Amino acid sequence: MAKGPVATSSDDELPFETEEPVADERSFFGGRPQKPSPPTALPASLSAPEHYHGHRERLRDRFRELGDTALADYEILELLLFRLIPRRDTKPVAKALIERFGSLAGVFGAPAALLTEVRGVGESVALDLKLIATVAHRTLKSEIRSKQVLSSWSSVIQYCHAAMAHETREQFRILFLDKRNVLIADEVQGRGTVDHTPVYPREVVKRALELSATAIILVHNHPSGDPTPSRADIDMTKVIIEAAKALDITVHDHIIIGKDGHVSLKGLKLI
Repeated sequence: MAKGPVATSSDDELPFETEEPVADERSFFGGRPQKPSPPTALPASLSAPEHYHGHRERLRDRFRELGDTALADYEILELLLFRLIPRRDTKPVAKALIERFGSLAGVFGAPAALLTEVRGVGESVALDLKLIATVAHRTLKSEIRSKQVLSSWSSVIQYCHAAMAHETREQFRILFLDKRNVLIADEVQGRGTVDHTPVYPREVVKRALELSATAIILVHNHPSGDPTPSRADIDMTKVIIEAAKALDITVHDHIIIGKDGHVSLKGLKLI
């Protein structure tokens, strides 16, 4: 039987190759191509400039021309929030923060977890506020670093107040000084509850020896806001003084920090 010609293929002829490549996989699905929808116009309330934009510029102008004395605390905070919350009216947020924490210092001293309880303040904004507070604390600390602490007493009080006045738990801090009364170290030795911090005189003296400190200043806060010393505060201070005295370490003072002031046990002649 005669055989007909056999179809052959070569590299130049691919039997399943299409003439035009498929644009994308969507062409394999049924249905007619849809015409693109015309863009939807934004509502007038969204397309128009937000009402607070002009307010922001006016507030910036007042600060630029007249300084901070022309602005209330909530307006200073509002200026800062402009950058932290760029697309929202920040006046209600600033006012709510001041109302919740009582003052500008109270806002920056508040724990981040409490800041986020205020409507409009998320974790990132709370973190930024705490970062700004840290910059302020470091700035105040630089004022007493490498200086004789006893001759810079007001700076010491300002620093301790900024660092501790708005803590929600008691905090026991020690300033370690060298023989010239220059600050060697500033350390938080303990954190306690709302009305008590355990303090161990032996550990206080041991740390002073490790740092070669010849004098110390004790500092702790009262979260209640009232810096009046308790009987326990006075007795504990006297125990530390006696333990330190045996090793030629001087306790210059014990300062108690409240939200609106401070008390010096030495100033009250209690030590």
